[in-house]
Amino acid sequence: MNKVSKNRQKKEVIVAELTQKVSRAKAMIFTNYQGMTHVQLEHLKKALRNTQAELVVAKNTLLKLSLEQIQNSKFKIQNFEGPTGTIFAYNDVVAPLKELAKIIKTLKLPAIKFGIVDGKLLAENDVVRLSTLPSHEVLLAQLVGGLKAPLYGLHRALNWNIQKLVMTLKAIESQKSK
Repeated sequence: MNKVSKNRQKKEVIVAELTQKVSRAKAMIFTNYQGMTHVQLEHLKKALRNTQAELVVAKNTLLKLSLEQIQNSKFKIQNFEGPTGTIFAYNDVVAPLKELAKIIKTLKLPAIKFGIVDGKLLAENDVVRLSTLPSHEVLLAQLVGGLKAPLYGLHRALNWNIQKLVMTLKAIESQKSK
């Protein structure tokens, strides 16, 4: 009969929860939250919750275990020194990054270590660049606007010729009625 310590059981539960979060997430951003107060962390968590994302703080070893279970060691993650807070983005990837960028702009914290988006490892500057993109809805609206622009241009060009003809006929009519 193998006895498993309570501490190990707790860690296994944490790894299982983290593995479930990793498998659900479209993107994960790893940050160093050192220097942030509890109130600031709670404010960040609340802002992320509004964007269907969450900030989780767990031991680096447990986080590595959960990543290895899902990612099958696809890439070696080197930058797991110091306290690590992980942002799991479940729906839109850009919206949580925008919230994080706002917090970083005001507090100069947390520091972004790296990110994983769609199974690709991103450096800090790539994550920051990703946060400057418009949201998914705005990108779709821009695409639709770009597709509709030539149609509107054609409509205006064809309509202008008809309007010009009508104005010419009205001018001729008003000239004959004098």
